[in-house]
Amino acid sequence: MAIISSKPSQNPIPEGDRSSNQATNQVNDQTAQNSEKAPNKKSTRRNPKKDLPSPEMQQALDLLQAEATPEEKLEDQLAKDNSANTNQVSVDINIRPKNLADYIGQKDLKELLHIAIAAAKSRSSALDHLLLYGPPGLGKTSLALIIAQEMGVQCKITSAPALERPRDVAGLLVSLQQGDILFIDEIHRLPSVTEEILYPAMEDYRLDITIGKGQGARIRSVQLNKFTLIGATTRIGALSSPLRDRFGFVQHFRFYEHDELTQIVSRSAKILDTPIHDDGAIAIAARSRGTPRIANRLLKRVRDYAEVKAKGEQITGAIAESALELFNVDPKGLDWIDRKLLTVLIENFNGGPAGLDTLAAATGEDAHTIEEVYEPYLLQIGYINRTPRGRVATAAAWKHLGYSVQTTLL
Repeated sequence: MAIISSKPSQNPIPEGDRSSNQATNQVNDQTAQNSEKAPNKKSTRRNPKKDLPSPEMQQALDLLQAEATPEEKLEDQLAKDNSANTNQVSVDINIRPKNLADYIGQKDLKELLHIAIAAAKSRSSALDHLLLYGPPGLGKTSLALIIAQEMGVQCKITSAPALERPRDVAGLLVSLQQGDILFIDEIHRLPSVTEEILYPAMEDYRLDITIGKGQGARIRSVQLNKFTLIGATTRIGALSSPLRDRFGFVQHFRFYEHDELTQIVSRSAKILDTPIHDDGAIAIAARSRGTPRIANRLLKRVRDYAEVKAKGEQITGAIAESALELFNVDPKGLDWIDRKLLTVLIENFNGGPAGLDTLAAATGEDAHTIEEVYEPYLLQIGYINRTPRGRVATAAAWKHLGYSVQTTLL
């Protein structure tokens, strides 16, 4: 009789399978040993509920988390680009002076800042708030970076139109370290709500935050590190009196003299590795309207002309004059629009008086553009006078354009 077993039949294991099973058993044994040696993580795990801030504190933190401004995003992108290309340094950025010794012009302002910086460093305190005002292109931003360099602190640069919401300026203020500098360009364009946040921040280094709404609203104050606010504006009259009075230094930027602009042109040409003669620097400085930004811009255009037309020769006075004539910049710094405005005023209206709207219609330019862009320099050099009856071309303008001077002008 055959006997049927309930257990399945076990086939013999081949030699190759025996070796693989032995390896598997060794791995399992090693894993078991490691698990015995590993500490119990559950005993050291922290309770996440205890680490969470209170709802009120979380609301305050959310208010302080401002979105990155366009300037901060650009700064982060530039930092990434610089880290990726450490050997490629932008030459144009290096044109800005790095310290007060290299800063040309504004002698009185430099002396005051030298004293203020030395006093602040001796006391180990932050520099007092500073307001710089004057025409554009005279070096207000460069001076703010120099002050940060001399004080050995960081400088965060932004503009007033970028600070639209209160949390934008709140995020900047909270991120400032002890003694840091916050530079706000065109500060006269600050929104009123943002401006009022700066009042306690500038005086008491305190940031007031409103939590909640209605009857349950409360004010929480955040203590700030002592910082220095540097504001730059071209229209100091547009600043409100409470904001203007909170600045410890209020300094005006004046136009540069010809010798100062000549030094600036020579220094920029050296940085740009452009050979230039003294006569060439003088010719460029004379057409720069007393503004370093215009001087550097004209230098770059003359450099291009010398590389193409003069085969890379040294920029002499003749080469500079030929290049600037090609770009329609005469010896007094007038371009073709300035000369057109004076020519129309002399030829069509016998030198004036002529109303602003009449000049705008005759020249095809916008009246606001004439008043804000072209007239200030013509008034500064004495080529136009403003009278109750309209604009009048002066005798100097007649001579400059080659007309015989009329003595019967009204």
